Amino acid sequence: MKIALIAPPYPLEEAPSPPLGICMAASACEAAGAETKIIDYIVGQYTPEKLSHTLSEFKPDIVGATSVTLNFPAAAKIIRTVKEYDPSIITMMGGPHVSFDAENTLRSSPHIDLIVAGEAEATLLKWIPRAHNKSLWHEIKGLAFMDQDRFIQTGPAEFIRDIDALPLPSRRLLPLSKYKALGFPISIITSRGCPNQCIFCLGRKMVGFKVRYRSAEKVADEIEALMALGFTNINIADDLFTANKKRVKTLCDHLIKRGLSFTWSAFARVDTVDEETLLLMKQAGCLAVSFGIESGNPKMLKHVKKGVTVDQARRAAALCKKVGMRAHASFIVGLPGETEETLADTFFLARELGMEYGFHFLAPFPGTTVREEIDKYDLEILTNDWSRYDANSAIVRTSALAPARIEELVADQYKPIAKAWEEKKKRVAENKASDYERLEIESADRLSLIFSILSNDLIEDYGKLPVVQKESPMDVLSRMVAEKTGFETGFVRRYIKLWQDSGYLGLMKKDGMIKWEWT
Repeated sequence: MKIALIAPPYPLEEAPSPPLGICMAASACEAAGAETKIIDYIVGQYTPEKLSHTLSEFKPDIVGATSVTLNFPAAAKIIRTVKEYDPSIITMMGGPHVSFDAENTLRSSPHIDLIVAGEAEATLLKWIPRAHNKSLWHEIKGLAFMDQDRFIQTGPAEFIRDIDALPLPSRRLLPLSKYKALGFPISIITSRGCPNQCIFCLGRKMVGFKVRYRSAEKVADEIEALMALGFTNINIADDLFTANKKRVKTLCDHLIKRGLSFTWSAFARVDTVDEETLLLMKQAGCLAVSFGIESGNPKMLKHVKKGVTVDQARRAAALCKKVGMRAHASFIVGLPGETEETLADTFFLARELGMEYGFHFLAPFPGTTVREEIDKYDLEILTNDWSRYDANSAIVRTSALAPARIEELVADQYKPIAKAWEEKKKRVAENKASDYERLEIESADRLSLIFSILSNDLIEDYGKLPVVQKESPMDVLSRMVAEKTGFETGFVRRYIKLWQDSGYLGLMKKDGMIKWEWT
């Protein structure tokens, strides 16, 4: 059996790291005995023609896609193309969006044969051997599908108790050289589960309230495997890495004992860190922690069941400064009952803490308490256009704030930052900037360049050249990419050479042609 799993398009600026969930699903497919392929449209341009070409080469029996709410429309469209290409292919989807909007998904997208809800690995292991016998689907928990015009949901699958038993994610199926060129951390999980009850989050419902831990040995083994692939910066993507201080100590002690030379970051809560824990994390290679603080208004924090206080946020910020830990705070704007006064408290706290911060607009995803119990809250959801659920614009209103006003207030907070950035760019252009400022601007330009190259398949589309020509292959490719991206040719050449020297890009000669390829 052959299974193709699709990572649908997603804005690179939002998630430039190798996708973890689809690699874990792929490992389950392989464990079930299926020949598995990942088709990655995050770092590659999607067109129906390219998809059809891949399908004709691989000839899958099953095609699946994962999605979150934001890219569900793109994923559903791709699955429709699969069905149009070959109606006999079994199509499936997984991920948080379809897990909590299963019936609407199946009724509005009849080209999707199956939804795998929640944790997918154990469910896939049971379903794949029975995939071609639909009558047996009813016996497997964690599935949703249509039987004639009848919606069938088989009930929730049990959470996987021993997550140490899961195979390592099949990351080798990704175009890893592209992700290495991006230069962002690669993600792992060391646990599953979230004990908190925030009304805007899916964590507790998707992976359960009871935290299940991987052993320190297994985590270290995976980190060593990632280092062998060339990744030395890792993001621990647990919902709450610091849920258990004793366990954090055990893991950090083991990483130190192994002598692994890598850096990492993690998510924490302001009420779960202390000086000893942060110092140990730093000793084990942790460079940064991220806190979801969400609001600077005490009543609002209680209202959304965040379970932390403003004073705890101040204490956590002070501790990070004391131990020299880089920290980032995330805030949500447009929460139920939001007013100009509550937002003023949030903006004040963000500045007061003295750490990096960002504001995200509330996106009431399917499955969240705030969406399912909307009548309990001072909130109106204004759209079900899932492509707008990117947390970058206001899609809700409260009795006190219209979406335009919420966006205006946030924009005012970013104006000084934007102004400082423009002044920095001007100093660089006038050759009056510091070395660090020049590095900052170049790093931003490098990201814009690689985003453009990957999103538009510029290497694939313009990397095939005649062997005999006046210019070197490096100069020709650099010039062509510069024309397409608007960057100066010398700047482009510098990074193409860097990627070649790093082994991410290679040259092949065949049939009188030279072809640049991601390795």
